[in-house]
Amino acid sequence: MKKIVIVGAGSMAEALISGIVKNDLLDPKNIWTTNRTNEERLVTLNKQYGVQFTYDIKELFEDAEVVVLAMKPKDALQAIKQIRSHLTKQMLIISVLAGIAISAIEELAEKPLAIARAMPNTSATVGKSATAIAVNKVVSSNQLETIKHLFGTVGLTTFVPEDQLDAVTGLSGSGPAYIYYLVEAMENSAVEIGLERQMAKELIVQTLIGAAEMLKSTTKPSKQLRQEVTSPGGTTEAGIQILEEHKVQQAFISCIKAAAIQSKKMGIVLCKELNSAKQSTL
Repeated sequence: MKKIVIVGAGSMAEALISGIVKNDLLDPKNIWTTNRTNEERLVTLNKQYGVQFTYDIKELFEDAEVVVLAMKPKDALQAIKQIRSHLTKQMLIISVLAGIAISAIEELAEKPLAIARAMPNTSATVGKSATAIAVNKVVSSNQLETIKHLFGTVGLTTFVPEDQLDAVTGLSGSGPAYIYYLVEAMENSAVEIGLERQMAKELIVQTLIGAAEMLKSTTKPSKQLRQEVTSPGGTTEAGIQILEEHKVQQAFISCIKAAAIQSKKMGIVLCKELNSAKQSTL
């Protein structure tokens, strides 16, 4: 990969830049960024990571092999219209635009392109994202390797059919928020039983890290691990019984299903808005 262009300069763009630079995947001078108007943000990224930036579209896309679409989804129509004449069949286009289908990007680009659609989560910021990726038929085997290496710098990657991305969004895309919600409850309960909040947080975080490592390092299913901790008549069983009474497991299942459904709804709305805006400019 000689040159990568990132259109958009928000938190996900910065997470990718940080991962690429920290893992020496590409020299910072070959990472180029741009956004709509916030030059101060581009200067900050330049100072922190050594990446290049410009508002000169021709200079931006010259010799680019990979183009990452990381603007806000609502800005996709205007941005893609502005850059589409500079997108070529030799480029790999990677979208991290939530809710916008590959077919919509193909239509906006008005030409056949190699396109990947990725769904990272916010843990990309610390290099621990769970990223699901879908690609179109134009993406080559070499480009697949490029995608793996790129998103491998910010965590785990897996390839899925595009119609599964809404489910992935509900599960791992929104997943960090579910864990934070659980930690919030654990912190509040700790205070109620007489523990100092900061100390409780440290204990909770280490407990989560330990449990995650156990899940990662064993072939045992999560149910078995939970049962091994739950001695008859013990403290864990007393706690689990309360969770069962309140149907917490079913609540989490409903939560993830609702998030997946909402992702699909948002995608439909965004595509309709893009089509409507496109029609109004014809």
